[in-house]
Amino acid sequence: MNVLNHTNHRPYPIPTSPWVMTQTWNHLLFAHWPVPVSLIRELIPINLTIDTFNGYAWIGIVPFEMSLIRMRWLPPIPFTTHFPEINVRTYVIAENKPGVYFFSLDATNSLAVAAARAFFSLPYYKAQMQVTTDKEKVFYKSKRTHKNITQAQFTADYRPVSDIFHAHKATLDYWLTERYCLYTHKNSDLYRGDIHHLPWPLQKAESEISLNTMFPLLHSTITETKPLLHYAHQLKVLIWPLVKVNE
Repeated sequence: MNVLNHTNHRPYPIPTSPWVMTQTWNHLLFAHWPVPVSLIRELIPINLTIDTFNGYAWIGIVPFEMSLIRMRWLPPIPFTTHFPEINVRTYVIAENKPGVYFFSLDATNSLAVAAARAFFSLPYYKAQMQVTTDKEKVFYKSKRTHKNITQAQFTADYRPVSDIFHAHKATLDYWLTERYCLYTHKNSDLYRGDIHHLPWPLQKAESEISLNTMFPLLHSTITETKPLLHYAHQLKVLIWPLVKVNE
């Protein structure tokens, strides 16, 4: 299926320029907690508006595995096409386009980490990870090993517990997951990186998170509450290069 032929689910049109990279995301968990805007305001660039739902910002921790990674018009680069990743994120708006702002992205592949830091100006960090599956259950373990960076760990198992559904617009499920760009800073300027994919094939999920130090501000009074959980088995994604945001 050509994903570019399906765009009605998006909140705004796809870019007119060509996409430059494709990835497939596998065995993905969305774990989300609502937090006061004041908790993260100083961590977000002032030229980004923190997006809220019912008055709260949301922090997401998203472990998954990447595969089938390649640049457009090029063959896959050996040893860079499949690896696990975990990111910590919140939700923001610029130029009326809702998107994602990453506090951190941890991955096992050193080349991918270096490339993402250099070309996408993203806070990628090297980590040791172990991911195994048993039928529908995923066992995920990550330990950051990047030098001179605050250490972070995540250990959990998770699995889907419902049929697949597509979130309806105006719902929290849609608001948290159907995001089609990221925002980042590069040389003090704000940039947007667009993506495109089909609607998320979501499933309700359950998880046992036994260790979570991915985001220090998520203190125990927050993480001891049950997160909102979603699972997605697989999704193909197209990625565009960064473009400068008019501030």
